[in-house]
Amino acid sequence: MKITILTAFPDLMKNYLNASVLGRGIAKGRLEVEVLYIRDFAEGSYRQIDDYSYGSGGMVLMAEPLQKALESLRTNGESFLVYPSPQGTRLHQELVEDLSRKEHLIILCGHYEGIDERFVQKNVDLEISIGDFVLTGGEMPAMAIVDAISRLIPGVVGKSEAVREDSFYSGMLDTPHYTRPSEWNGLKVPEILLSGNQKAIEKWRRRQAVERTLKRRPDIVGRAGIMPWLSKGAYVMEVHYPVLDKRGEKSSTAITGMDLHDIARVCRTYGIKKYLLVTPLQQQREMAKRIVTHWTEGWGASYNPDRSEAFSTLKIFASVNRALKWVGDREKTEPFKIATTAKSVEGAVHWLSLKRKILEEDLSPVFIFGTGWGLHQDVINDADSVMTPIAGGLDTWNHLSVRSAVGITLDRFFGWR
Repeated sequence: MKITILTAFPDLMKNYLNASVLGRGIAKGRLEVEVLYIRDFAEGSYRQIDDYSYGSGGMVLMAEPLQKALESLRTNGESFLVYPSPQGTRLHQELVEDLSRKEHLIILCGHYEGIDERFVQKNVDLEISIGDFVLTGGEMPAMAIVDAISRLIPGVVGKSEAVREDSFYSGMLDTPHYTRPSEWNGLKVPEILLSGNQKAIEKWRRRQAVERTLKRRPDIVGRAGIMPWLSKGAYVMEVHYPVLDKRGEKSSTAITGMDLHDIARVCRTYGIKKYLLVTPLQQQREMAKRIVTHWTEGWGASYNPDRSEAFSTLKIFASVNRALKWVGDREKTEPFKIATTAKSVEGAVHWLSLKRKILEEDLSPVFIFGTGWGLHQDVINDADSVMTPIAGGLDTWNHLSVRSAVGITLDRFFGWR
């Protein structure tokens, strides 16, 4: 990857780029960073690069020297121009990852009141802000962008595990860290870290990361996939009885092969422990077993191993209670039952609140989905919580298929950013 920085203070940037981990990464050739002095592209004996703003105001960087500097960089490859600015989109980890995939990233450091807006309109691909405050120039934001990108380039940071464990990279804040001595000013390192039990240490660290995130930055939980942070499994239940028919009466529905295929694949994708299929009808259970057997044994398994792996998550039960008891016995704890519905239900809880609750209490969630016209009230009454309906952006129309509802729900809770 190549990064070019356009600045009126090249020495400031060069000193930073030569230091520490970043400097070593550049020296090893892991990434190429060049610094261009904007004044080298200005005209006149004073090599002027700024002038007064029209309509009153402070000094503004002129468009022409910036344009000449930019044109000197044009190569056969594609370039992407970033301008650090308080008016830009907020810098976050996903954006850093997108920038790290650019072939040639150009960062323009503004100064004074900024740069001529005509240059922005003509050339800038993205304005980026590092926070809701104003600096005297774009050099510090440029340093932050380069540093954040460099950590993602193989070979810059010594251990790739260190990058994966960073705050935000995995969706949570980082765990607390300690070093020698084991006791300092009366404060001791947690005993678990001195135990040598690596499995217990990893579990402790995951828990600390969760607690720290919930306390300090609960806002980022919404985009975090929480599966790696749970010590217990998560489950999906597709209920065919008791559900409602079109008249609102208790009924049972037929199993469809399309639902089985799609929900099994979704469950496998998001790391669900088991996909629980509930129907009291023996013929329906036998049909489902035949479908599962076809894809997990013999010709079907060898023809499509991925489908075989997906169907290995499916388990069939005659009743909701039997399925829940099986989960409780497996997890050695009472499952947290979440009923889903397409209708407005008094006391329903938003998915973000449920997501935080599952994390905070380290629960084993069972997401219960009804077929037909939705779950019967008996199932809803027995649930620990009811999730608010999936809502679109236009109106209250909500008639999603069960497989669509499962996919949307699991992505909200377990989708990795």
